[in-house]
Amino acid sequence: MNTDFTTMLDDITNTTAEPQDYTGEDGLLYCGKCHKAKEAYFPEGMKLFGRDRHPAECDCQRAAREEREAAEQRRKHLDTVENLKRRGFTDTTMRKWNFENDNGRNPQTDTARSYVARWEEMKEKNYGLLFWGRVGTGKSYLAGCIANALMEQEIPVCMTNFALILNDLAATFEGRNEYISRLCRYPLLILDDFGMERGTEYGLEQVYNVIDSRYRSEKPLIITTNLSLDELNNPPDTAHKRIYDRVIEMCTPVCCTGENFRREKAQAKMKQMKELLAERSRL
Repeated sequence: MNTDFTTMLDDITNTTAEPQDYTGEDGLLYCGKCHKAKEAYFPEGMKLFGRDRHPAECDCQRAAREEREAAEQRRKHLDTVENLKRRGFTDTTMRKWNFENDNGRNPQTDTARSYVARWEEMKEKNYGLLFWGRVGTGKSYLAGCIANALMEQEIPVCMTNFALILNDLAATFEGRNEYISRLCRYPLLILDDFGMERGTEYGLEQVYNVIDSRYRSEKPLIITTNLSLDELNNPPDTAHKRIYDRVIEMCTPVCCTGENFRREKAQAKMKQMKELLAERSRL
């Protein structure tokens, strides 16, 4: 018989005995730790290549196998999440924008958490959000929290802005439709700092194309903007009106009324620097 085949057959039908293992009264090999059988008999009268028994898992082996499988699943999950975040964020800083790092002072955090908790319903009914308010009130951070939480569930999300989108579109004229289609394939698209892009005729046309394509894809959209609801409801011209009308139709407005966290952070950083410099001067 071929040596390789014999080795393979032994691996399938033989059970490796550990020093503490023992043979029970039924003739089967038992685990010396959990005292469960590591072999089992074939049905009466049945044999495989002359053997009347086959390997079986004892409790120790089963636990070890399940632990290996769980570790492999965790590794695959982490790899998947890493890939989603690498592709879904345009800025690596956004990876830190999650609920765990939240300072707990933003009144709209519960809304963002609820959106994640009810994601399947949000997706099915095509519900989006419009985070609007003054600069530095945590709008982008909340959107990033939603993106990170969904990616942790292995749900693809793209968080970008129109400044980057317009640059990409200008560089890929022939692939413009495919580029927009790719954005629309994400289960959730987040457009950050909406309204900050250049208001040229070309720019406005492309902004409308992206938002209208997303509208027709019937998938949720989240937008953050420094524009007020009054500005969105009273656009300066027809080009802005057709864009803003789509946004209002797709996204439920959520007013972000928190403190200016950026200013607070800058002031705290300045204070720390002054203290360090003062301490240095005393040395």
